[in-house]
Amino acid sequence: MSIKRRIANCPACAGPIEFRLSTSLVTVCDYCQSVVARTDKRLEDLGKVADLAETGSPLQRGLTGVFEKKAFEIVGFVQYQHPAGGVWTEWYLKFPADKVRWLAEAQGKWYLLVEKKLAENVSLPEFDSLEPGHRFELAGGQALIVAERGIATAKSAGGEIPWAFRPNAEHRFADLHGARDEFATIEYARSGPRIFFGREVSLDELHLSGDGWTPPTPETANTAAMQVSCPHCAAPLALHAPDQTERVCCPSCHSLLDCQQGKLQYLQTLKLPVTKPVIPLGSVGKLFDIEFTVIGFMERFAVWEGTKFPWTEYLLHNPAKGFRWLVRNQGHWSYVGSLPVSAATESTDTTAVYEGKTFRLYDRGTAHVRYVAGEFYWRVSVNEQVISADYIAPPRMLSFERTVSNQGTELNVSLGEYIEKEALEEAFGVKDIPPAFGVGTIQPQTKRGDVWLTWVATMLLLIVLDFAFVNGAVKKPVNQFFFFMAMVGVSLLPIGMFFARHAFEVNRWKDSDYNPYASADSGDGGDDE
Repeated sequence: MSIKRRIANCPACAGPIEFRLSTSLVTVCDYCQSVVARTDKRLEDLGKVADLAETGSPLQRGLTGVFEKKAFEIVGFVQYQHPAGGVWTEWYLKFPADKVRWLAEAQGKWYLLVEKKLAENVSLPEFDSLEPGHRFELAGGQALIVAERGIATAKSAGGEIPWAFRPNAEHRFADLHGARDEFATIEYARSGPRIFFGREVSLDELHLSGDGWTPPTPETANTAAMQVSCPHCAAPLALHAPDQTERVCCPSCHSLLDCQQGKLQYLQTLKLPVTKPVIPLGSVGKLFDIEFTVIGFMERFAVWEGTKFPWTEYLLHNPAKGFRWLVRNQGHWSYVGSLPVSAATESTDTTAVYEGKTFRLYDRGTAHVRYVAGEFYWRVSVNEQVISADYIAPPRMLSFERTVSNQGTELNVSLGEYIEKEALEEAFGVKDIPPAFGVGTIQPQTKRGDVWLTWVATMLLLIVLDFAFVNGAVKKPVNQFFFFMAMVGVSLLPIGMFFARHAFEVNRWKDSDYNPYASADSGDGGDDE
């Protein structure tokens, strides 16, 4: 068969297939789900694709749209199994002149990419040489930072695909971020590495339309949960994000379950938790004008000199905004969201920079998982470990977490901001959240600017009165001693505030190995988050 021919019969089932894109190398038969490749002489059956994992995506083949004034059509997709669990989907968009762009969909985010042809004298780094956080430059000085290197599996597909897709083939990749919000992916194929550039986009930017297109609902978390039963104790379970959940812990029997689109499989029974969640799983609340559902709870700890320093984390989910975290440490709370790895940099051994502000290293070590409950979007396990580094600039914290496995390495960067427990009580309708104790790692100091203004105004008034009453500006001069004592008395409050603020900072750093007040306070050391 000539490669120019567009319509043919599937070699597996004889059903009609069509190559509408001149650059398509394979298409998936809609009748038997066989992958059909075209060559110069004939069609070749490459085998059947796996069942499609339900992700709840609003996209489908056949939808049309407009991006940057150019029309496109969704003609195919490939679904990948991530090495840490979960799936992501790459949609193939046909633009004029049969040009193709890739729309990657993962964890509620969308990245539109196009392949970039590099000059012959420009080479990409070898796959094994890339490590998360590694920075390199392409021709022209474009800097990229590695976020993840891994080996995924090409599981399912549909429609036309502009590369030689083979079911269950390994897919070596590296995800990178640029300094100006660019996103890039290097694919290490047998024919050599290929690099794709783009950025994160919103569905609104794509102006989608067509049969079956339903825009995502408003930003609400109050959607119906999937009701399932625990395979170990038969207790009812509610899955709030079944299309993205990889692990579930039954709150009744504490069984850790593997989850594949709502299908549960028993893995192990966990020990009873040391701490119970103070915000119950399933609670719905609004934070920063986004409605979240609490779907997961985790206990983690770090070890220093044989002592465990624990904290807890709550996983929040919103269908439109994705995932966030609430972290509770010694009763202090922070609201945490992920950042591109290029948004923040570890500039020295003890500092990091985000949005032009310097953060100081507070803690570096290994974080361990002790207990989980509810749903998680990766294959979490007890005793799971990540290498972490936390930098603070109260009321915010930058966290860098590195994970290493046989299937790859990954760097996750997050930004946490201090939040008062009263705000959480109001948001989630929870009463009597236990109060915090001690000074929190990123707890802000109370602002007392009005006290300093009052002190300055009072001192100026005393100076004027001193000149008037002591230097003969009035008939009966007054002894200057009285004004001196008045100035001392007025200064006691700001002086006391200065020492109180200093003591506050000393207590903030007392559990840090990087305590800048170590000479003033001998109680430094220890990981706490």
